[in-house]
Parts: sequence; structure tokens; C-alpha cells
Amino acid sequence: MSDRLDPREFPYRADLAADWLDGKVEAERFVAGEDFAVARGLVSVREAPNAAARQSTELLHGERFTVYERRNGWAWGQNQTDGYVGYLLEDTLGEIGPAPTHEVVGLRSLLFPEPDLKTIPIDILHLTTRVTITDEDRGYARLAGGGWLWSRHLAPIDALEPDYIATARRFMGAPYVWGGRSSIGVDCSGLVQLSLARAGRTVPRDSDQQAAAVGTIVEDGVDAAEPGDLLYMKGHVVILSEPGRVLHANAHHMAVAEEPIGDFLGRIAGMGLEVSVVRRI
Repeated sequence: MSDRLDPREFPYRADLAADWLDGKVEAERFVAGEDFAVARGLVSVREAPNAAARQSTELLHGERFTVYERRNGWAWGQNQTDGYVGYLLEDTLGEIGPAPTHEVVGLRSLLFPEPDLKTIPIDILHLTTRVTITDEDRGYARLAGGGWLWSRHLAPIDALEPDYIATARRFMGAPYVWGGRSSIGVDCSGLVQLSLARAGRTVPRDSDQQAAAVGTIVEDGVDAAEPGDLLYMKGHVVILSEPGRVLHANAHHMAVAEEPIGDFLGRIAGMGLEVSVVRRI
């Protein structure tokens, strides 16, 4: 039965699984998880508990992560934002703090030890990171867990940005990074996920997961696509940003770029690929 469940979305292995999967998958042991919060600005999640293992995604400061195993400095578990399962370094996790009050709306914002731009930053927080503000001083906001952010890089937790195309365009030129979820490095599905998150939409992590679940299918495909639609093909997703143009994080430009849709479709056709699903938000 376990082969019916995607291990990216369900925490199970042959030797260990989450207790809530008992009876749904086969495993030697079933354990209860422990909830923690990501304690750094950006944390790499790996496919295996090894520094050389491929990155599958990244976690942002404050995201909750349920741990089912700790071994040799690595924690295996599940991100509660998008349900993604993987391994991360155990020392990147901390205690869960009070409920967030604000969200980072700058692409990235330096975290200072004091409300003073001349101090040495201690971390960088990224777009969509949720934080709890306890005080303000000289244009800076103090986080419950310590450190100060520039207040203009924050917005109340319910202040959304519905124009997700505009949000995606803010990433223009950001490097393409497999598994990336920030303006320091982002992949195709990460760009879509982050842009829609600012619009108040939670969507899956990977492009194939999104293609199966986001919005509604446009039955006539590319010919009927409208600006804002998401075009999916094997291993990739692009945003139709305006008539005749697409916006995406991609390995051709090794960056977030916008280009004519004809150029894009011609290039993927040369790779034996085509748009298989169009979805409307």
C-alpha cells in the first residue's frame, strides 16, 4: 500500500514512519513526531542525511518542522508549510515561538543584533518569512526570538499581495538553484510557490505536485491560456506573465527570466517536451 503514497509528502521509510501512517504504510517502527521551528534564515533540506546529498528544498526561518528521527546531527521529518519531507541539520531547529504577527515582504531583509544599521547582521530573512514582533525602535522591529529587522520590510500577517505576477517579477535575475526558495536562489516551482504565498495561496512544492493540484485545468491548453495561468510540462513550470510572454526560474538562463513564449516553446520542443497541463488560479 505504501507505493501509493508519495514519500515527498508522507513521512515513511522501510524502517520508520510517522505514527499517523500506521495501517497505511509498511514500516518497522511508527513514531510520534516532535514539532520545532526553523531557527535560521534559510535551511537546506537534503534527500539523504549527508552533506553531499542533493538538495530537495529549503526551509525559511520560523517554519514548523515535525521531526521523526534524529541521528548523527541530522533530523528527518516534514515541513508543515507545504508537507515536504526530507533531512536537515539538527542544529538549524529551535523551539516554536509565539504566533507570528508580521511577514517579510522585502525580497530579503538583514537581521541586526541591535536597531542600528552599523551593527554586523546576524542573518538574512526572506520573502514570506513569518515573524513575531515585540517592539519597535528607530524604524526597526524586534523579533520575539531576538534580532531587529527594518520595519519597512514587514507587513501585518494578513496584508496580501494578490498580483502574484508582480511578485514573481521582483525575482528577475535571481540565480536558478535546484530546490531554492529565496531570491538568493530559486527554482521554477519555488518561484510559483513563493509568489502565490504572498497572494495568500498555499501550493505544493514541486512542479508535478502543483500540476496535479493548483487551481483549475484550462481544458484547451496553451491556446486558451491567459496571463496569470501556469503552464506545466515534465519537470518544469512557467507563468504566462502577459500575452505572448512567460516568466520562470530556469536552467537555460540560470536565473529568473522573462521571454517570448514562442522562444520557450521552440526550445522545449527541441528537447522533446511540450506543455502538458495549463492551470488557472
